[in-house]
Amino acid sequence: MADKPFDPLSKPALAESIALQLLKSPALAFPPKNKISGAGIYALYYSGNFSPYQPIAKKNKGPNPTVPIYVGKAVPKGSRKGGVGLESKPGNALFGRLSKHAHSIENVSNLNLADFRCRYVVCEDVWITFCETMLIIRFEPLWNVFVEGFGINVPGAGREKQRKSMWDTLHPGRPEAKKLPPNDKSAAELAELVAGFFAGKITPKIGAAEAAANQD
Repeated sequence: MADKPFDPLSKPALAESIALQLLKSPALAFPPKNKISGAGIYALYYSGNFSPYQPIAKKNKGPNPTVPIYVGKAVPKGSRKGGVGLESKPGNALFGRLSKHAHSIENVSNLNLADFRCRYVVCEDVWITFCETMLIIRFEPLWNVFVEGFGINVPGAGREKQRKSMWDTLHPGRPEAKKLPPNDKSAAELAELVAGFFAGKITPKIGAAEAAANQD
């Protein structure tokens, strides 16, 4: 049987290309010390002592972390209203998004900013969402496809009947999440599910497209 021709524009090939571009960028302190100009995609890496995350934390120690716990996008203001690629100016979208994530982590008691690093790639507006989705497919980061809730800007906003997210249950402390009813599962139960996820016994509960769309 003849080999299938290589298609550099296929989704798997593009996903690998994007991942390689991200991995070539330096792993920086989180949040970055210097302001970033532009919009694009980013990855967060965890290497701390939170017990449920040890399967990836151990792989991320040292100067070259390889297993992101979360990937995301930072789009210019107005892009959600159809402005992408037209009149939207990227400004400091990436720096602002990473700073918001850092603030979320600072609010909780069982995570430490010093245990996180980040990588980012500045992208043209029209590619940002596609690149993010491809990275989620490539890496299946825990906080994207299983432990939902981290990327929400304001937990509970516009969601009157929403319960506390998995992320806010495992990592209590965000002021906005304190107002929400408890999650159906306790932190201990969620920690067991995370162990099952890393062991390959539980598949991702959130698809890549949905995970990308979940960011506010």
